[in-house]
Amino acid sequence: LGKRVDYSGRSVIVVGPELKLHQCGLPKAMAVELFKPFIIHELEKRGEAETVKRAKKIVERDDPKVYEVLEDIIKDHPVLLNRAPTLHRLGIQAFEPVLVEGKAIRIHPLVCAAFNADFDGDQMAVHVPLSFEAQLEARVLMLSSNNILLPSNGRPVTAPSQDMVIGCYYLTKPSLAISDLEALVNNPKGDKNDRASADEALGKIYDGAPRFSTYGEVEMGMEAGRLQFGSPCWYWVAEHSSEEGEVPGEWQRSTAGRVLFNSIIPEELGFLNQTFGKKELGDLIFDCFTTVGLTKTTEFLDHLKDFGFRYATMGGVSVGIADLEVPKEKLEILQEAGEQVSRFQKAYGSGYISNGERYNKVIDTWTHANNDVADAMVKRLARSQEGFNPVYMMMTSGARGNRDQMRQLAGMRGLMAKPQKKLTGGIGEIIESPIKANFREGLSVVEYFISTHGARKGLADTALKTADAGYLTRRLVDVAQDVTITSDDCGTILGLEMVALKEGEDIIEPLPDRIVGNVALEDVYDPIDGELLVEAGDLIEEDAAEAIEAAGIQVVKIRSVLTCESKRGLCRMCYGRNLATMQVVDIGEAVGILAAQSIGEPGTQ
Repeated sequence: LGKRVDYSGRSVIVVGPELKLHQCGLPKAMAVELFKPFIIHELEKRGEAETVKRAKKIVERDDPKVYEVLEDIIKDHPVLLNRAPTLHRLGIQAFEPVLVEGKAIRIHPLVCAAFNADFDGDQMAVHVPLSFEAQLEARVLMLSSNNILLPSNGRPVTAPSQDMVIGCYYLTKPSLAISDLEALVNNPKGDKNDRASADEALGKIYDGAPRFSTYGEVEMGMEAGRLQFGSPCWYWVAEHSSEEGEVPGEWQRSTAGRVLFNSIIPEELGFLNQTFGKKELGDLIFDCFTTVGLTKTTEFLDHLKDFGFRYATMGGVSVGIADLEVPKEKLEILQEAGEQVSRFQKAYGSGYISNGERYNKVIDTWTHANNDVADAMVKRLARSQEGFNPVYMMMTSGARGNRDQMRQLAGMRGLMAKPQKKLTGGIGEIIESPIKANFREGLSVVEYFISTHGARKGLADTALKTADAGYLTRRLVDVAQDVTITSDDCGTILGLEMVALKEGEDIIEPLPDRIVGNVALEDVYDPIDGELLVEAGDLIEEDAAEAIEAAGIQVVKIRSVLTCESKRGLCRMCYGRNLATMQVVDIGEAVGILAAQSIGEPGTQ
């Protein structure tokens, strides 16, 4: 699979927060070497050197002229960056190089997720596309700003993470009083009276709050120290047109931070008055892409990055051990569980239950106790420090850590598995006595000893499983590589009947999610008034899918790759939408490899 290439380099990567999404920082020494033939040609053309030999000499003695020429050459010459292992197609992307001092390659923080890169010493390779066609392909197909959605599921891959998330979250989070009332008011399933009284209470908080009509006024108020991020204020939302039609101008309750955050959101999306965590930011980027298109979205992403870093710095969120508050109820919960366990032991001793039953009941009891402690901990942290407990903010915003890790830090570590070699895989038996301590209180020697097994097993598994997953990807690619899109329409009259996926009575995947992005096989009519919702041969868009569900239609027939009748490969109509572009797939797209990588990539991770 390896290919020999002319002109490539590799170096350690560092973060380049000042870069635009489509740029990468290339060390000067590396750039001179990579673009040497171009530099030599240009020096001859400009009459700086008579022969190739002379030009080479100029380059070798590091003449300042060389860098002038180099700047002109790289202006419109993209380079390819690749980080091994390349698990899916976003592992190689094109960037416009910017010359930087030092010996490290700089990459934009938002493209790290696609490469699965971090800055703890990762290295990346640089390749130069030489021919005009190669440069064109790199620019049109591979430029990082043209690849902001994951081809496997259509979610944004360039969504902010970590610092950027905590910055945006901190900026848009209101005080505890406001957020509690907002939750009540915005809960559609809530009681009418509760919602009304919450709305009234909110009105009292906003009574006499300052009113602003431009972003600049809010910024001035912040700089003067008159406003905090969470300060309640009214903001004048001018009249604008939305999907529902013309919306008249009105005063909206908001906070100073949210108003500031809205200053970078494209106008077409309206005024968004909510707290933004990682998930909300992902949805926002997706909406932005579908509403205003690629170019504006990439601009917005760069604003979002700068904004997130800026306010993460200004917020100064940091973690101390006192922020990990152990719930007061923990002792009580553990005592109760302990008593229950001893009751089961007694029952077993008296012969009322078998050893298997006793074991299952004990494990069950401790699992429940563990969850109760975790619930109590989250409840307590949510109210701690006026709702601005840094550890809790990191968890709820999605910046870092999850509930499970928090439980181990401030709840209890819980049950551990026994060290056991099993040929079938799977975890060994669970040890009956759980680790009752957490990392803040500290573990006893026995608890520590029990923990070591799990920690080592984790590392060993990671090392061994990667190879299996990589091999699976390779076999999948081998079997699917000649499945490509070969024709516009195979003209089949076959298809699949789609219904909502259920497990028992619970809907796992609703009908709209299963049919969106596919082509309808037959006309879909509203059963009540006979209105045509989707025509046969049309792509089912999001709004159409929702209309179908709202009309109470249970079954929809769609074109499917399983019923495609193309002689070789597939046709565009049977495949439907390409998730990376949100348009109907193009002829020639290698959908087989795309599918194989979409399964293999998360598996290897």
